[in-house]
Amino acid sequence: MSGLFVLPHPILFIFRFILYLCTKNKSTNEQNDTVLKNLIKRALTGIIFVAVLVGAICYHPISFLIVFGLITGLTLWEFYGLVKHYEEASIKRTISSLGGAYLFAATFAYTNQLTDGIIFLPYLLFLIYILVAELYYKAPNPINNWAFTIFAQVYCAGTFSMLNFIATIPDTPGQIVYSPLFIMAIFIFIWLNDTGAYLVGSMIGKRRLFERISPKKSWEGFFGGLAVALGASQVLAWYAPEVSWYNWLGLSATVVLFGTWGDLIESLLKRTLGVKDSGNVLPGHGGMLDRFDSLMLAAPAGNDILFDEALCEQGRNFNNKI
Repeated sequence: MSGLFVLPHPILFIFRFILYLCTKNKSTNEQNDTVLKNLIKRALTGIIFVAVLVGAICYHPISFLIVFGLITGLTLWEFYGLVKHYEEASIKRTISSLGGAYLFAATFAYTNQLTDGIIFLPYLLFLIYILVAELYYKAPNPINNWAFTIFAQVYCAGTFSMLNFIATIPDTPGQIVYSPLFIMAIFIFIWLNDTGAYLVGSMIGKRRLFERISPKKSWEGFFGGLAVALGASQVLAWYAPEVSWYNWLGLSATVVLFGTWGDLIESLLKRTLGVKDSGNVLPGHGGMLDRFDSLMLAAPAGNDILFDEALCEQGRNFNNKI
């Protein structure tokens, strides 16, 4: 994604608005009006976007299922739209997007032990269909069709589905026992890392982090964002002492590292395809891939950190407290 952005965060827009007010006399009135309108549009979109995400995560497990199932489908739809004509690829967007959304819903049911592994049978049949269908479509490049379709299932649907393992309290067969704690923590670390990286990188960033892929990112910004996220982890350790401070520290560092890689991977994808933004579904913010690129690597990495018996018990204790 462009610049130092990972997910929209209202703090960034406040900072940019102040910066705009301090420099507006250097531009023409018409340019000022355009900049102001863009800032307002981006700020409103960012605030609404964050409010919807936080509401979906914290309100109820079903709201989490609906909103993130929709996000999974929209992200796949966007990805397939980007690659559908690349190297003579011909992607079946609708069925492939629905297949990924089904994987998210099936994983939600499985992790909550509402069903067993049979829930994944339709998805397995979908994958077989993707392979067999190329025998009949007579597409000029079936290998690209397979590669793009299945890669997106892993990259988009698979990573979003990992959120279900993070949110679910295990060993509660037949009932939904859901905790928003760790999912909210991952988003908070991503957003604060984003904010810290932007502020520090804007002020003192000189050494390029990965100039070939994202020329504006700097090592100073990376460590600035990391420091902010590590500090926030200790605030969460105070808020949820059932989870030890060093586990919070490890989770925040993991999210920052893998989130940065996720950002760079999506930037590489866009550079390869020759596009600036992955889409325009969010006014002033680009597309779904632009907004969730960091999460799509941070979620599976975070799950690996959290998939620990002691941590699961700590999360269960916190959930019992609330």
